This record gives sequence, C-alpha cells and structure tokens, in this order.
Amino acid sequence: MRIPIWLTLIAALVGVIVVIVAGLAMVAPDQPLITAAAFSHDRITPNADGSDDITLFSYTLTKNARVTLAFEGENGAVFAFRQGEPRIPGDYRVEFSGVVDGFLLDGEDYGDQQILQRLIPDGVYTWRLSATTAAGETLDQSGTFTIADGDAPLPLLTDFTVYPTTFTPNQDGIFDRSQINVFLEKEAILTAYLIDLNGERLYMSERFEDSRPGEAGRHLFDYEGGVDLGANPPPDGTYPLVVHAQDAVGQRVQRESSLRIETGGKPLAQIIPQPIGVSVIYEVQPYDPDFMSTRFQVGDLVPMPTDPQSVDMTRLSVAFGDLLVFKLTVENYSNVPIRTTGPAPGTVYQWEQRAPSLGWMEEAGAWRVGLECQSSGASYPWRWAIGSSEQLVEVDDPVNGNTYTYLMPGETSVVWGAVRMNRVENLNPQSCWAGLIHEYVEISERNRNVSPHEIFVVEPDS
Repeated sequence: MRIPIWLTLIAALVGVIVVIVAGLAMVAPDQPLITAAAFSHDRITPNADGSDDITLFSYTLTKNARVTLAFEGENGAVFAFRQGEPRIPGDYRVEFSGVVDGFLLDGEDYGDQQILQRLIPDGVYTWRLSATTAAGETLDQSGTFTIADGDAPLPLLTDFTVYPTTFTPNQDGIFDRSQINVFLEKEAILTAYLIDLNGERLYMSERFEDSRPGEAGRHLFDYEGGVDLGANPPPDGTYPLVVHAQDAVGQRVQRESSLRIETGGKPLAQIIPQPIGVSVIYEVQPYDPDFMSTRFQVGDLVPMPTDPQSVDMTRLSVAFGDLLVFKLTVENYSNVPIRTTGPAPGTVYQWEQRAPSLGWMEEAGAWRVGLECQSSGASYPWRWAIGSSEQLVEVDDPVNGNTYTYLMPGETSVVWGAVRMNRVENLNPQSCWAGLIHEYVEISERNRNVSPHEIFVVEPDS
C-alpha cells in the first residue's frame, strides 16, 4: 500500500518542528522570571550631603510581568517602592534614595497634608523584588539593605490659608488678588498652582519678603490671574489649588484647597471720537459762583457743551475767571465692568483745586477722565467719573458693605466738566488735553494726551 504524499509531507514538517524546539531548548534553556537582581551598594546615608545618598538597583526580567519592589523593616513594617507595575522583558536600572510612596508611622496625624513620598526610617531592611506573569507564574528575589543617617523630617506645610477664596481679577481694585499663606517647616522647593479644566498647572509667583526662596519659614503667593502682565485670567469658575513642597532628599508633601474666579478679565477702555469727528469738544462758558464746590459743599454742575462752532477753533480765548469746558465719550470695549469714582461729570474745578480737595481721593483700580494743561503742575490734576449716574451701574459688595459704580462691558458714556481759568501762568497760550486714567495701574498711550487744544487766557488788563 502506497502512503499518500501529503501524509509524508506532514510527518516531515512535524519532525522538523520537534528538532527545532529541542535545539532551542538546548541552546536557550528556560530561564527564571527574574535574574541578576541586586543593589550596587547595600547601604546608603540619604541626607543630601553628596556622599552615599543614592544607590542603583538593577535586575533582568525574562517575561512580561507586573513587578513590585518593597522593603520590610525589622519590626515588620513594609514600604513599597514599586507596586504592581507592568514591565516587558529586558534589563532595568533605577536609582534608589530611600524614598518610597507616602506613609504614616504609628501615632502620626498630619491632618489634610498629603504625604506623597517619604524617606523610610533608618534601619536594616529585607528588600523583595516580586514578578508575576499573566499566567500566574511568580518569582521573588530578596536581600538585605541598610539606611543610616537619613534626613527624615518632612517638609510639612503648616498654617495654610487662602484669602479671599473667591476673587475678581479685573483690576478694579476690589478683591483683584488672592494670597496663599504657607508656613514651611523645613527647607524645600515650594510651588503653588491651580489646575485648569484641561489638567494643566497654572503656577503662581511667590512674593519674597522675610523668607528667601525655599527656606524654612513663612511664604506668600500673590495671585492676580496674570491680568497685571496683560494676560486674560483663567475663565470664571472654581479651580483646585495645590501647594507642594519637595526637600533635598526627595520627600514630597502637598496641601489642597480651591480658588474661585468671578468676573475675571483684562479691563479695556478708550476715549472715542464724537459724531462730528473730534475726540474732545472744548467750549468757553461764563463762571457763576453757584458752580463753586468744596469738600463740604457740592456746587451746581456746568451744562454740557453744545456749541458746534467751538470745534473749528484752533485757539480758544477764555476771559480770566471764566470756564474751559470739555466733553468726550468713553467706551468700555472689554468683557468686564470697569469701576469709577467721582466727582460727577459737570463738576467745576477752580484752577488750584484738585479732586482730593473736593473729597475724592485717588483709588487703586478706578477709572477717571482727567484734564491737564502745560502749566497745571501735575498729571491730570482735574478728574471726573467716567459717566453720570444714569449711565453707570451700582453694585453692592456683600463682603465689605460698600457700593461701587461701574461702566458695563460694551457700554459708552459721556463725560464733561470744567476748569475755571482764574490764574494766568507764564505760559500763555498753552495747550490743554484730556486723558483716561486707570488709577495706580496705567494711562495707556491711546488714552494719553487726547485732543490737545491751544487755550489763551485773556487777562483783565487787556
């Protein structure tokens, strides 16, 4: 009986496979799951002095497995350095400084402080490297390891406060900043950051006063959302706030809180042209004693300029003691309200008067329209609110009980006022101009020296 050729071929193929498998077994016999596991030095002194602070642990893995490296102390306490981490076959090396995943010793309670990584106490340990495959094959290798003279105190963060927890970074001078106050118990690298909706860290700048960077003591982080640098703050919302400390040996501690942003944004405003094509209208009006204002008495408001012919005059002549009156329009072209303070549009200043003499001090974050002349002796000495009560919105602050006045986003307002030209300076004629002032912040170039006009004061003798 003749054997079919296909059976012959199958038998030959099986024979070849058997020979190959047997050959491979002879050339590369089955190896242990873990080989050559050892420390380069079995004793370290992790105190950041630059000598014997770290050692190198190496091993070889022959199959895909999950690996755990742990240390067991003489009292039975176990500390994990690697815990069930997946590894593929190959040679591995890792530096070890005695720092493992965070833990608490008996009797310790650090409240809401998170101990992320910590130096294990001085002592003699049994290290154990365990590997487990998906098929359930397991192998351990172990040895002894000593830690001495370790710099064990944690870089604890105590007296952690955030104020205010809700702030409005829009440069209106009201809760524009939040301050994070931390006491650091040990010299360490200290950072503070928010976590945005994408998981990105938004780092805060530390304000250095009594403590130097990283030294033990009190530290202050001052956060304004980046607005002072010209950037837009993060969108309104509540963000996780993290303060993190890491000492020289690698111990890491952090504390968490939250910070809420409301009405955040970069305020932007400008003086815009009038319908007739100029930015500032100037006009002369006679003075009336009823216009006189002081800290204790509010005078009448001067009528708003209406004379279109004054626009065409290259020089305005003002009789000594009469009023130089102006009118302009302010636009809030940002996405946040802008705050203002008095006196009201239409207020009349004597030449020598200033806003504080009428009871209106400069306020950080407030916007005001100012008028300045070459001989006025100060930057925009005469100032007015950026709108009347009909154009502005009052907002009550529930925290401090104050009422603040704002020009809302996208809105415009008309501002006018007057200065009594009751003094003749050496410079006559002289130029006068308007400006839009963000007090204690800036006078932007676009809002500086707007519509200069030549003013001549006619003295009584002439």
